[in-house]
Amino acid sequence: MSSLCECCKEHMNRLNQQVSVMRKEIKNLRQMLDSAVRAHRKHLASVQTAVSKIGLSRSVNEPTPSASSPLVSLEKGNIQTVPIGYISSCFSVKNGTPRQPTICGPSRAELQIQQSVFNNPEHALVGLEQYSHVWIIFLFHKNGHLTYKAKVKPPRLNGQRVGVYSTRSPHRPNALGLTLAKLDKVDGDTLHLSDIDMIAGTPVLDIKPFIPDYDSPDMRLSPGTGPPVIDTNQTNMTMDESKEESDISDLHRDTHTGDDADVKNLPSKENDGSDLGISSQLSLHKDFNNCLEEVKAFVNPDPFQNSSVYKCQGSDSVDSKQVTEDHPCYGEDALTTIAGWIREPLVASLEVRFTPHAEKQLAEFLPAHLSGPSGSDRPRFRFLHSPEEAASAIRSVLSADPRSVYRRTRCRDRLFFFTLDTADITCWFGQGFAEVLQVRPVEPQCERPI
Repeated sequence: MSSLCECCKEHMNRLNQQVSVMRKEIKNLRQMLDSAVRAHRKHLASVQTAVSKIGLSRSVNEPTPSASSPLVSLEKGNIQTVPIGYISSCFSVKNGTPRQPTICGPSRAELQIQQSVFNNPEHALVGLEQYSHVWIIFLFHKNGHLTYKAKVKPPRLNGQRVGVYSTRSPHRPNALGLTLAKLDKVDGDTLHLSDIDMIAGTPVLDIKPFIPDYDSPDMRLSPGTGPPVIDTNQTNMTMDESKEESDISDLHRDTHTGDDADVKNLPSKENDGSDLGISSQLSLHKDFNNCLEEVKAFVNPDPFQNSSVYKCQGSDSVDSKQVTEDHPCYGEDALTTIAGWIREPLVASLEVRFTPHAEKQLAEFLPAHLSGPSGSDRPRFRFLHSPEEAASAIRSVLSADPRSVYRRTRCRDRLFFFTLDTADITCWFGQGFAEVLQVRPVEPQCERPI
């Protein structure tokens, strides 16, 4: 019995020791928890103090409205743009997309106004069908990087540098683009456009109608004002003509009054001489004016002579002092001036050829919105209306040499690929020409949604 009691006593002592250790551990945990709670409260108080200081400084500097309000951001020019829609275009990638809208006339696109912008998007387009062209303000979303430089190398200058604001380079501080597109029709909340230079998925920020009376400088002169530049030689000639016309009218008036007066009092020989001198001088003056007109037309041809819509009424002469090599004037009235390399680029237009194999492949494509025979596996265009229109679009793209300066100088012997609607085009460039080698339908797994 005594041995059993001793064993129980030892066991009880061990249990008491374990309980005392557990109590100490619990006490330590309680102390650690209390210190953590105090540290948390202290940190929370410091955060609240910092937030209150920031709010106080904002209220002092900008009492109303707050710095984050849209009104203040708008006044400072810091706005967050929201696209009103995205372009569905016949160009799915940058490669081969025209750099300007007038290069490829058959190019087409669609723009659907998003319902997140307007509850009834079709209401925002009411009345737009009365215009033939619209301005499209969009975002260059495929630049690849957000860097930009003060000087750029336009492809038409073949490597020469000019200021970025004298070009239409997409790499700008604010990557905004502006294009003038032809409005084919308005269908509900969707615009059908042509003459475009935007790729599929381009975010559109705004649409404005094109009004020649406001947007074209050639339409800003009233019929009686004339051009801003006056040729003194032409003014002197006009005064001489008016003087001669007054002399002729006086002569006719004297002739008519002479019928009722005494004929003997009129010196007939002098009158005959004056009539002959005036008529000869008038004919000589007219011949001289005609000669000047022919010389002027030869030296400074009018590129808009076939258009009568934007031609203003004014003087027929252009001040020769303004026609310089660095700052040439175009048009009869010299209302606008552009850089010389725009009309006469260093990169010449190319002749476009098709191989017989490429022509045969292109003829296999079915036009858009035209149902083919049942079970036909022929490829089909989505935007283009015929293979002939596709051929015209390909010629327009390649004749303007869509290659970059790097490709043009260092990759001359390589093939060039681009996508037009649902066709993949393979071509190569030679000396002064481009030849289309192959026209294949876009593979489904490689075709991008447009």
